[in-house]
Amino acid sequence: MKLFFKPAVKLMSIGLVTLMLNCLSCHLLKAQGFLRVNGQHLQNDNNKNFIIRAMGLGGWMLQEGYMFRLGFLGQQHKIKEKISAMVGKEAADHFYNQWLNLHTQKADIDSMAAWGFNAIRLPMHYGLLTLPVAEEPVPGKNTWLPKGFALIDSLLDWCKQAHIYLILDLHAAPGGQGSDLPISDRYPDQPSLWQSKANQDKTVALWAKLAKRYKNEPYIGGYDILNETNWGFDDSTDIRGTKEQTNKPLRDLFIRITEAIRKQDQNHIIYLEGNGFANNYNGLFPLWDDNTVLSFHKYGNFTTQATIRKFLDYRKKYNVPLWLGESGENSNNWFTGTIKLMENNNIGWAWWQLKKMGINNPLEIKIPAHYQSFIDFCENKGPKPDKVSAQNILNELLRNIQLKNNIYHRDVIDAMFRQVQQNTSIPFKPNRITSGDTFIQAADYDLGANGTAYNDLDTARYQYTPGVKTEGNRGHKYRNDGVDIRYDSRSRPVVFHIEAGEWLKFTTEVLKTGKYQLTFDYQPGNLPGKIRLQAGTEATTRSFILDGTPSNSFKESAPQIMTLSKGAVPIKIIFETGGFQLRGFNLKAL
Repeated sequence: MKLFFKPAVKLMSIGLVTLMLNCLSCHLLKAQGFLRVNGQHLQNDNNKNFIIRAMGLGGWMLQEGYMFRLGFLGQQHKIKEKISAMVGKEAADHFYNQWLNLHTQKADIDSMAAWGFNAIRLPMHYGLLTLPVAEEPVPGKNTWLPKGFALIDSLLDWCKQAHIYLILDLHAAPGGQGSDLPISDRYPDQPSLWQSKANQDKTVALWAKLAKRYKNEPYIGGYDILNETNWGFDDSTDIRGTKEQTNKPLRDLFIRITEAIRKQDQNHIIYLEGNGFANNYNGLFPLWDDNTVLSFHKYGNFTTQATIRKFLDYRKKYNVPLWLGESGENSNNWFTGTIKLMENNNIGWAWWQLKKMGINNPLEIKIPAHYQSFIDFCENKGPKPDKVSAQNILNELLRNIQLKNNIYHRDVIDAMFRQVQQNTSIPFKPNRITSGDTFIQAADYDLGANGTAYNDLDTARYQYTPGVKTEGNRGHKYRNDGVDIRYDSRSRPVVFHIEAGEWLKFTTEVLKTGKYQLTFDYQPGNLPGKIRLQAGTEATTRSFILDGTPSNSFKESAPQIMTLSKGAVPIKIIFETGGFQLRGFNLKAL
């Protein structure tokens, strides 16, 4: 199997072979025939239990504004409107056709298989597959659009070649399934899915069409028939659908969709998501199909058994498997904890999402030059870019969404796979200490969990946990751990918001035994800083007092001499006080 990584990213060399072997030997259960339900378990055709380890392709067929720093716009159709206003409708249509062709390609699927994923969850926009109800030339009839089905066919073919499953997820249903507008690209001034029988009929017909087309495809891992309903059926003020007690319209539609699928397809699993963003299952029991899985979602709460207790109870009471059908958007430490929690409870998972602008996904889309002018125009804070400049921004964005131009965050993949199995650290970079000068960036501490590769007092976001105000990496740059990292004026990573008791570990390779002069590159805070450094053993310890005179520039600490032995030498930097910023440390052979 080829490993598809971006060649230009230099952070992949150390530990890559170990990481990939762990992923391939411990995690990558190849797709083996139709997945099916057996009691509380998923099994393949070999009658072996199967843990789904999936990645969601958010942002490809359905854009949400936050993925591209356009959260204030929200829905995809609003982004399209702004692009059309800049470059004209014809150029905007061409841009979106290119987007669909370039965003997700075979290399993306091959890379995910190599990293350890055994399934893909595809968020589908119905508008790529059929016309909106209001645009149908014959009322009550369905026009099927070849483009969307061709995209799914290509993706399925790539999944077959990579031996991983493809799970189809109706992320944007006709009319939209909730009060959260961006996730379904909903027009709030038009009837929702729940306010229009015609939209419901089209949704049922769409699933019948998909089931007929893919009924004999073993690499289809099932049908996730409706993503994250969030609707107050009995109480219109319950805009998130979390208080709903009966969910009767949701249950009725689920049964209709199931019946339509089963008339065409007896092979594939049906995944059911409750109301309240897939977490409110009131009124949905008893279930009506014996090849069904409950799919709950988890964001921004603790990674403890108590947070999934009600779903475990559903599994036992109703004898049905569970799947964490969507999770992510947090720190590496949270990723590892959540995946451990799922796998310890025999629950598969799907992460959100493969790529966007930002660090908390495997692939980061680089921001085009002058993109801020596009943001300002969209937010009515700046003039419309001229047509040439606007087209240049869009062309660069099309280049940047391709895997070969993405930034690969192997710290994210390491957290999702190796760290789930091994509580050890491995080098983030080679860190070879030579006979000359060796500068090691503070942000290049080891790969590993909090308490193993580093210690930070704020490691994740718990935005859905009342009273907990934490952030993880406050700078949202470079790495997705708890360590706070920003960029300086020359785009070099700097560790900041340092607090007493935090520490960083660096696995180094000393090429020659000898004496070395060590200095720190730091920016003073309001008080003197104190660092204790351990090299190799507890006996090799040095303490550094850093200047406490506030400054806007970096300076070098007073040097100290230490002896380092040839070979692998762990260096641990312990912050006994905080308040300063650290760019790194330098070792000069004497």
